Amino acid sequence: MDEVTAFSPGHITGFFQICDQTTELLLQGSRGAGISISNGVTTKIRVRSSSQSSFEIRINGTPTKSATVSEYVINSFLARGGKDYEIFVDHAVTVPIGSGLGSSGAGALSLALALNEALNLGLSRMEAAQIAHIAEVKCKTGLGTVIAETFGGAEIRVAPGAPGIGKITPIPLNDDYAVVCLNLGNLSTKKILSDTKFRHRINKSGEKLVDKLIAHPTPANFMTFSRNFAEELGLISPRVRKIFTETDRTSITCSMVMFGETIFSLIKRNETKEIFEVFGRHARSNYSPFITEIDFKGARLVE
Repeated sequence: MDEVTAFSPGHITGFFQICDQTTELLLQGSRGAGISISNGVTTKIRVRSSSQSSFEIRINGTPTKSATVSEYVINSFLARGGKDYEIFVDHAVTVPIGSGLGSSGAGALSLALALNEALNLGLSRMEAAQIAHIAEVKCKTGLGTVIAETFGGAEIRVAPGAPGIGKITPIPLNDDYAVVCLNLGNLSTKKILSDTKFRHRINKSGEKLVDKLIAHPTPANFMTFSRNFAEELGLISPRVRKIFTETDRTSITCSMVMFGETIFSLIKRNETKEIFEVFGRHARSNYSPFITEIDFKGARLVE
């Protein structure tokens, strides 16, 4: 039985514009800006030839029947392979699931890289990542997450599309920065992306902010524009607003992850303690603040 492991960083989107008018899935996506983080998804797969194809997916050790994005990726690779395989998938997820931290995209992307290697399909890294992108778009769990996680770092997605097709440019920053997060709950990306009212708000605000960040791509502007976007969408809950009121007094800008009831800030390391203490005062038994590094490498196979 062949065994392969791959990793994909998680991802935080600060703001974006929906670009899904074309019917060509590889051209669909988003313009926007975000950060890839070192917390993400490590996917280990075991594959062996079989008389009939089957698969089992586990998330953090628990079997699941609801990993629709991963199932789409597996079926796509099986269709390309032309052979039958028994596939066992273990996703080790180190970000809160369903909280806007890119777990579905990271799961799909790490799985695609691992399957391409295990099944000896000979696809390029970009071609394998494109399958993960299509899975996200089809399942309505994301638009620009996969291309961002493929390359890592802090990025501006200047043109929509899958890895190898869409265009990104970096937001210049160094190892001096880290990300502080506090997850308070989930929001449904699928529901929001299907809501006509929110789509209009997203595109009206997102297009303008992406253009402004392209003109002046700094970490401070990324955080300021992310907060502007969250305010303009009107998704800030009372408990998130309460925390924003406290963090605003520190003169450190925080915003809300798109999409999740998760607060974040991209800041210098010497500023993390103050924000972490604010977040800690609002933590609950199942919601703890965490500090994560920025992942500059992007998705990759793991030895």
